[in-house]
Amino acid sequence: MLTQIYEAQTPQAAEAISRLGVDHIGVLVGWGDFPRELALSQATAVAAAIAPGSKFSALFLGAEVALIERMAKALAPAILHLGAAPEKLSVAATAKLKSSLPGIALMRSIPVTGEESIALAQSYDGVADFLLLDSHRAGDAQVGALGITHDWSISARIVEAVKAKVILAGGLGPNNVAAAIRAVRPAGVDSKTKTDLSGSHAKDLDAVRRFHSAAKSAGGALGL
Repeated sequence: MLTQIYEAQTPQAAEAISRLGVDHIGVLVGWGDFPRELALSQATAVAAAIAPGSKFSALFLGAEVALIERMAKALAPAILHLGAAPEKLSVAATAKLKSSLPGIALMRSIPVTGEESIALAQSYDGVADFLLLDSHRAGDAQVGALGITHDWSISARIVEAVKAKVILAGGLGPNNVAAAIRAVRPAGVDSKTKTDLSGSHAKDLDAVRRFHSAAKSAGGALGL
């Protein structure tokens, strides 16, 4: 069971999270269109602090393909995570990015809003290495960052319908991640909001530790 934590904002946070054994450390990167995006130089410093054994995932919420490509080539993350809403960044654009960045795994956020999400996830199968299933609010330019759960029964059906590795996100924390894993049986789980310090976007390292431990235990019990 893979564990993924967003978002590391400082080198100190990145090192501390990775020392807990978290598999994917997410860093929000961009050019200033979204709050808390790190510029290239800042993201480079955060990524450099990730301890061996954890992978650097660079999340872009924007949809400017040329800018994403340029920054991804400079950062060379293990994972390029595309979080723009589907109407902002198409399957074809995603495939173009994938082909231009050999050696970098691609993760695509999929909004789980209803039955239509299954077909949407299938449209990215074979293009994305990972599909991140997240909650979504109509009209948002990005998928996720809401801190609420969605219909896990739809997510479970997506897991069955695609070959790509599925990462479950959306309002997951130490107290509900085991139930989510049992319901969906994903390849991994992601937490952002529910592992933040209260009233802050800084990470609560104790919550991260408990999330990671609960996920690994639940996944292990199911042979995942």
